[in-house]
Amino acid sequence: MLTQPNVPIPETASDDQRLGQLISRGQAESARKPQVFIVGFPTDEGVKRNHGRAGAAQGPDAVRAELYRMTPDASTPVRWRGLLASTLDLGNLQISSDLEQDQQALGAAIAPMIADGAIVIVIGGGHETAYGHFLGYSRAGVRVQILNWDAHPDVREPVDGKGHSGSPFRQALLDPQGACQGYTVAGLNPLSVAQAHVDFIASRGGRVLWGPSLDDEAVCSLYATYFVPTMVSFDLDAVDQAHAPGVSAPAVGGLTPAIWLKAAFEAGRCRSVRSIDVVETNPLLDRDGQTARLAAATIWWFLKGLLER
Repeated sequence: MLTQPNVPIPETASDDQRLGQLISRGQAESARKPQVFIVGFPTDEGVKRNHGRAGAAQGPDAVRAELYRMTPDASTPVRWRGLLASTLDLGNLQISSDLEQDQQALGAAIAPMIADGAIVIVIGGGHETAYGHFLGYSRAGVRVQILNWDAHPDVREPVDGKGHSGSPFRQALLDPQGACQGYTVAGLNPLSVAQAHVDFIASRGGRVLWGPSLDDEAVCSLYATYFVPTMVSFDLDAVDQAHAPGVSAPAVGGLTPAIWLKAAFEAGRCRSVRSIDVVETNPLLDRDGQTARLAAATIWWFLKGLLER
């Protein structure tokens, strides 16, 4: 079940409208079929299982609050209004005490959108969100490539048979339906990566790109390799702690916001990208909403990229 969050819509002058006033909320009611759907997954049970810093369960509403305050791009206002008129925020998935059940519910909620060719934006939540996101493809019978922007590979073993925020892509790679067609992780922080995890990815035919090697050209070149349905996961802990302090596992020497937002923009431009998630925003540990704004900007730049497809 999806419920509407208690996130205020900005009150501004008629000539200064914000995204929160232009994006529809709730269920589709008009004759115009939405092309972009937003869904929140407010849980951090997987973070707790992975011994991370709890608080990401409050991420979806904090990110929305910042996103709703942002303006459409003044350089292309008509095109932005058209896109936002076709964007529907369905609200947050109602979370239970059972993470596995919740991940299945997220997959079930977004599978029809994926099958229909719509664009899906999932706001987490911890990185356990990504496995529920992936299940949308598995349920829809769509084979998918996964690109993960992250300081960590997140291919750890489940604990006592249960997944967590560090295991979603191992779970996807081992999906019994074989829906995962390939896995790439970009932005790895050399301070935070075990050789065994790199070896596991290689054994599955995956790719790793280290954060220090990334620039604008490398980002563009990476997206140019995708020609089949692709889901992209944006874990805010890939960004340097100075710019993203409010995350479950902060990074020293992480990506710059410029590279991060370039990755979001190019995800929007890439015709193969069908969905994204933005995860690990932890408002309880944020500084003046800095990380939540960066997460919201990630979605904004993704939307801007969509307009260039």
